[in-house]
Amino acid sequence: MEWRDGNGLTEREFLDQYRAGDYERPSVATDMVIFTVTDASAGREQRDAAKELRLLLIRRGGHPCLGKWALPGGFVQPDETTDQAAARELQEETGVTGVHLEQLRTFSDPGRDPRTWVISSSYMALVDSRRIQLEAGDDAEAAAWFKVSYQLRQEHKELLERGCIRTRTYELRLEAAGQALTAVIEQTLTAAPAARSLQYAVLSNDGLAFDHAKIVAYAIEQLRQETERTGIALLLMPEQFTLAELQQVYELILGQELPKAVFLDKMAALITATNLYTEPTEHTPSRRLYQRNWGEV
Repeated sequence: MEWRDGNGLTEREFLDQYRAGDYERPSVATDMVIFTVTDASAGREQRDAAKELRLLLIRRGGHPCLGKWALPGGFVQPDETTDQAAARELQEETGVTGVHLEQLRTFSDPGRDPRTWVISSSYMALVDSRRIQLEAGDDAEAAAWFKVSYQLRQEHKELLERGCIRTRTYELRLEAAGQALTAVIEQTLTAAPAARSLQYAVLSNDGLAFDHAKIVAYAIEQLRQETERTGIALLLMPEQFTLAELQQVYELILGQELPKAVFLDKMAALITATNLYTEPTEHTPSRRLYQRNWGEV
C-alpha cells in the first residue's frame, strides 16, 4: 500500500513539488576548540618544566573581524557531515589526525556572524603539541597557541519559590607572544522542578572574533567536567609520564590544586606503572614513568 498525506500526495509526488528555496536556509560551519599542553619555558629541561594549557587561535586575514583572533574552522561542504568537516579542519590547521575529537554544542544566536545566518557546530580536540605543524588557512594571517586562564570572579544565587537562578561571571584571558585577549562571560543556570537551562552571554570582549569567547568558555567548562569524572585529561599526555606531570596537567585544567592522596586515589584505575624511570638531573631525582591503562581510559 502506498501512503498518501492529507492532500492526497504520495511521498514521491510531495518531493517532486517541494521547493527548498521557499524556506530561508542557514550556512553551517564548524568551529574547533583545540587544546594542548606545552612546557611553560622551552629553556628548562622537559621533565622539570612547568606545564601550560594552551588553545589554538588564528588571526583573521580578511573581513569580517579582520585582524581579530578566531577559532580555526570553516563551512561544512555539501558532501560531508559536520564530524567530517571538523576532522578536515583539524588536519588542515594542525596536520594531525586520529586524536580525540568531540562535538560540544550548536551555537545559533541570530547575528552571530555579520555575513549571513550561520549556525556553528563546535568541536573540542585534545592533541599532543609535539605532533603539531601549524598551518594558517586561506583567510588567516597567522596561527598561534595561547595560554589559557579562565577564572570565576563572581557568583550570585536567587532562590525562587520552586527552584533557583545561579549566575556566575568568569574572566577569560588568552596570552601569546606578548599580547592578551580578554573576555567576561556570564553563565546563568535556571533550575526548576521540571526544567533546567544553561545560558551564556559575553559581557565584554577584547580581541576575539564573532562569539568565539562564548564557545571557548563552554569548551573549558566541558573539559573540566569531563576531567572530573573521566580520564580524558590523559589524552593530553605523552605515551609515558611522571605522576608529577600528570597531576600538574589535572590542576591546570581544573584550575585548583589537588591533594596528592586524593589525586592518586583518582588515578589508581586509570594508569599503570612501567619499569622505566626518568634520568636524574642536578635539580630532580629519578622518577618512575607511568602510562595509560587502556582497559579503563
